[in-house]
Amino acid sequence: MSVDMKKHYFYLFPLAVPVLLHHLMMTGCTAMKRLSLGTDQSALLALKAHITSEQHEFLSKNWSSTAAPPSVCDWIGVQCSSRHQRVTALNISNMGLTGTIPPDLGNLSFLVSLDLRNNSFHGNLPEELSHLRCLRYFRLTSNNFNGEIPMWFGRFPELQFMFLDRNGFSGFIPPSISNSSKLETMILAENLLRGNIPEQMGNLTVLKELYSSRNEFVGPIPLSLCKLSQLQVLDLAFNRFSGHIPKEIGNLEKLKELYLITNNFIGVIPREIGKLHGLKVLVLGRNNLTGNQVRFHERWAISKTCSGMESDHGKHSKRNREFDDAY
Repeated sequence: MSVDMKKHYFYLFPLAVPVLLHHLMMTGCTAMKRLSLGTDQSALLALKAHITSEQHEFLSKNWSSTAAPPSVCDWIGVQCSSRHQRVTALNISNMGLTGTIPPDLGNLSFLVSLDLRNNSFHGNLPEELSHLRCLRYFRLTSNNFNGEIPMWFGRFPELQFMFLDRNGFSGFIPPSISNSSKLETMILAENLLRGNIPEQMGNLTVLKELYSSRNEFVGPIPLSLCKLSQLQVLDLAFNRFSGHIPKEIGNLEKLKELYLITNNFIGVIPREIGKLHGLKVLVLGRNNLTGNQVRFHERWAISKTCSGMESDHGKHSKRNREFDDAY
């Protein structure tokens, strides 16, 4: 995304999120302990205090510790619900911020959307973030967060969109993440994650997009992933997956894009892939696969050349831009 596009998106933020906030007051959130807007103000000021460097000085000039609580809703990057006067969205993306996330941020109990992308936040994520039970949109793209993806990521009952890509997260995908049963998009690309994809991921029955490229995952494709009937994009590229591509992948009738480039897959390309009539992008290069590639040629790019495969794989960046426009 260009600098101009980023600026355009940033200044349009107050107009971009209402679609997401329209359904804010779901049952799970209204039943929560109702804190005050003053609590939200304290949480935001704690975040400001944990920022050690600020390229554009947006927060230092706009987030005032002497302001009355109602003015919090006018702070840059902050949006409140008109009904309950609580902070429901925080977008401080693209601000050139360096710092860590304080536990206090978990007190934003009505928060639906949290967007910290394209900054230099670092360190581990505090467990108190698991208190954000209303959270639906969680984006940490392009920061320097590290440590393991916490087990408490399974405590977000309303979470639909999760972006952890382009950080330094390591370790394994916690099986508990499958408890976030409303998850539609999970982007884990470009981290240091390793091990097998847990079978429990098959419990994410409404998952539409899974991007996990450029990590250190190993093992076979879990058969449980082949049961995700809503899946439209499966990106396992640039890892160390091995074994055969399961024929059960042909059960993913809604699949549009499949990226398996640069792994250690072996054997014959399953015929069942040819029955996926909605499939528009198939990227299989840099594996040890065999089979009649001619029958796939007219619809998909599957040759083992470097340039064509990486060009097609780059389409996930376009999808990220679509999310930028939507939120």
